[in-house]
Amino acid sequence: MTTSTGTDWAAWQESWDRQQEWYMPDREERFRIMLDMVEALVGPAPRVLDLACGTGTVTARLLARLPEATSTGVDLDPALLAIAGGTFEGDDRVSLVTADLKDPGWRAELPYGTYDAVLTATALHWLHSEPLAALYGQVAELVRDGGVFMNADHMIDDSTPRINEAERALRHARMDQAKRDGAVDWTEWWQLAAQDPVLAEPTARRFEIYGEHADGDMPSAAWHARVLREKGFGEARPVWCSPSDTMLLAVK
Repeated sequence: MTTSTGTDWAAWQESWDRQQEWYMPDREERFRIMLDMVEALVGPAPRVLDLACGTGTVTARLLARLPEATSTGVDLDPALLAIAGGTFEGDDRVSLVTADLKDPGWRAELPYGTYDAVLTATALHWLHSEPLAALYGQVAELVRDGGVFMNADHMIDDSTPRINEAERALRHARMDQAKRDGAVDWTEWWQLAAQDPVLAEPTARRFEIYGEHADGDMPSAAWHARVLREKGFGEARPVWCSPSDTMLLAVK
């Protein structure tokens, strides 16, 4: 969709997807399973919180799959939120909130006190374990009884170093080949955003907030499941995994 700014937001969404798929070729599969589990556990018209929503990747797939759903996207990144805002402009099923998930008061601006589902993908690995555990406690308070939380992200099992190294070597070899074939990586994508007349200013603000991309901790799936249960969820386990990533599903 091209809005009054003259910006082709669909093209930016597409380029973001392609950039992310360079890192995660199975990215769409995790979204399919995520929405399968949403529909199975909370039905076809859920109220969803898209946590660290970025460009609204999860929200877009949610509404395509379950058009009666509603979504609140929350993020701090002004550039990615600009793309989300342009994409969903005029869609009353979507609201966007600017908030820092490390701020204890981040929930204050949410339009609802509880949600059927809280969903996040490839976002929370930039948090270290202690603030992530605190965030899980806050999420548990937002999810209604019987509702769900899902986090699809990098989760590394340190007990299998040989497996981890072999998987990483093959994955990076494939990424290098895709790069030679013209794939755009994270750094190059942001360079393109900085050159766009509409995204240049929010991109500059984004780097003032975050600096260069930096990872926090990537604890194992077992750690995530244990902490989610400690923070108030009744059940938690992986429902999808690749050799490097896992999607944890927790039910309140």
